[in-house]
Amino acid sequence: MIWANLESVYFIGVGGIGMSALARYFVSQGKAVAGYDRVSTALTDKLSREGIDIHFEDRSQLIPKEFRNPDRTLVIYTPAVPEKHQQLNYFRRGGFRVIKRSVALGEVFNTGRGIGVAGTHGKTSISTMLAHILHSSTLGCNAFLGGISKNSSSNLYLDPASKVIVAEADEYDRSFHTLLPEIAVVSSMDADHLDIYHTVENLRLGFETFISQIREKGKLIHKFGLTPAVPYHVERFTYSVDQKEADYHADSMEPNGLLGYAFTVVAPNLVFPTIKLQIPGLLNVENALAAIAVAHQLGIAPETIALALSEYKGVERRFDVRVCCDGAIYIDDYAHHPTEIKAFLSSVKALFPHKKITGIFQPHLFTRTRDFADEFARSLEMLDELILMEIYPAREEPIPGVTSGMLLEKIRMDEKVLISREQLLRVVKERNPELLVSMGAGDINQFRGPLKEWFLRR
Repeated sequence: MIWANLESVYFIGVGGIGMSALARYFVSQGKAVAGYDRVSTALTDKLSREGIDIHFEDRSQLIPKEFRNPDRTLVIYTPAVPEKHQQLNYFRRGGFRVIKRSVALGEVFNTGRGIGVAGTHGKTSISTMLAHILHSSTLGCNAFLGGISKNSSSNLYLDPASKVIVAEADEYDRSFHTLLPEIAVVSSMDADHLDIYHTVENLRLGFETFISQIREKGKLIHKFGLTPAVPYHVERFTYSVDQKEADYHADSMEPNGLLGYAFTVVAPNLVFPTIKLQIPGLLNVENALAAIAVAHQLGIAPETIALALSEYKGVERRFDVRVCCDGAIYIDDYAHHPTEIKAFLSSVKALFPHKKITGIFQPHLFTRTRDFADEFARSLEMLDELILMEIYPAREEPIPGVTSGMLLEKIRMDEKVLISREQLLRVVKERNPELLVSMGAGDINQFRGPLKEWFLRR
């Protein structure tokens, strides 16, 4: 066990959304926790207030004394950290156990009744909805989330009395291959992370390897229309918003309030009472169906599921309505793949069909921008006006010829502009949009607060 005989856990990249959930978990287990991150954020500020010692310089001298015993300290790092990182190499040379986040998560996850939520899109929303349903039931759960739940204001659910563990099964770097789930969800298998998989077929094989690791008498729940190979020992169920051949599908859908949807769910040998979602977007109806299917297979009563979802408030940065008042609308979303952008903007247009939509987009990764440039262009053309930011590199070095300028040239649109992050607030104010959306997985999230504040003041 990774926690046996441990006194301390050190995180390199502690401010990442997945890393921070694990850090909080180890604090709950009574371990001393500290770590490094590249920049200070609202999340690292919260972690510091929770007792985690964090610094922002890559110098081995800053590692606290109590984290320098290799027999009592575990070191966890994110793949985004470069190999030349000083602290990472200090621990490796010192004989410490140094493991990736996915390995640490797997060692925790595999001790319980693991529910792994996979898919190139939708993981965070499905996981958070499911965690909220389970937390509202007598079954309870522990959950490691890829976003901040608006119900709990955290990315971690803890219930020492529950053996259920919900976790996002991340396909990047084949991280989900460390998980051995009792129930697995696959929401999508669209081409992505081709820097890792190289081909769509390899990506598919990656998902099928994850599916093959479902435990004996386990279950797979996947979106209707996907056709992964499924082992004989695994029971399969499907879900869909509009395909009535799916095992779980929506029916009698209608608006619920200003932004949400009400619908019934047809399940195997059962019709659920009306589900009333407060959160917007048809894509969230689909995400809810996946969470409903898992909860139902775990034996939770339909009435409990319906009540929990009626109280569900959503996830930060997932169709996150920041402002909606007096004709001013600002919605933020994590969309960073062409398919996600298309789904997000389709939902926005369905809710506000007569409004001009101004969108800010920050591309994430040079490889993703290169591999899907044409697809990004077509998705972004759904906007009426585009404010395009420079590519956020994350873990990558620049690729010659791959720039936001290259992407801008491919986008067939009259109202489009390329800006630096320093220009963003000024450009938005000059355009004075009636409906603004921001999209991306980089540091664009740092503008959510200032943009909301300006909208409310103007």
